Amino acid sequence: EETALIESLEGNRGMPRLKPPFFPAAKGLYMQPTIVNNVETLSNLPWIVTNGGEAFAALGAETSRGTRMFAVSGHVKNPGVFEVEYGVTTFRDLIYAPQYAGGILGDRALKAYIPGGASAPWFFEEHLDLPLEKVTVDRAGSMLGSGAVVVMDETTDAVKACLRVVRFFARESCGKCTPCREGTTWLENILQRIQDGYGRPSDLDLLLDVSDNISPGITWPPKQTTICPLGPSAVSPIASALQRFRPEFEARITQAEEARHSIPVTITKASSHG
Repeated sequence: EETALIESLEGNRGMPRLKPPFFPAAKGLYMQPTIVNNVETLSNLPWIVTNGGEAFAALGAETSRGTRMFAVSGHVKNPGVFEVEYGVTTFRDLIYAPQYAGGILGDRALKAYIPGGASAPWFFEEHLDLPLEKVTVDRAGSMLGSGAVVVMDETTDAVKACLRVVRFFARESCGKCTPCREGTTWLENILQRIQDGYGRPSDLDLLLDVSDNISPGITWPPKQTTICPLGPSAVSPIASALQRFRPEFEARITQAEEARHSIPVTITKASSHG
């Protein structure tokens, strides 16, 4: 978060500032106007200066001009960072085309993919033909976000994948806001319990209840109850995964319950002496 970064640069704890009044462009580093941009944004400037803004705007789609870097990882044959024009390339192209990620390892089936970083709701097979364009992806219920696309094949454990996502948010929480600090920790603990084989039938509804306390309504885009969006961002991917793969979560809990109640008992016959 940009204001937390500024706090850190000033030697303070990396906690976000309230906006307003602390928009960096008005009151940033040492309360002076400050530009905070991603490196990708700044890297476009030399090309635009050389070729002109009109040439850059001619690339991409009407609602998303220019190009974008996408980092594709996960179960793909050719993980890497690829620059594409907005709106010209689809997720199917990005994941399967030989000039990009080259398809799924072992030619296995797709289970899900994260379209734009850890905070993005998951996408599935039916979303593959969506163009890489902001408005279209937003309307479909997710976002391009950071451009980090994580591909999960059919062997992926949905519970474990969700746990890894939530663990990231729990670790990255600065602790300033209660819904984020407490909520992400609760989500991690519940998912860890399910993963470890101690899940309870009530845990799935508890996940949704905690999520609703972090971001009321569990809507997309998430409603923000915190100074920065990190906490609410943890809710959306978990909600989308749980909606799609709830039977998998339920099966994990049921199997764990059966295992706990079927511990074999060995009766040893007493030996006689004399």
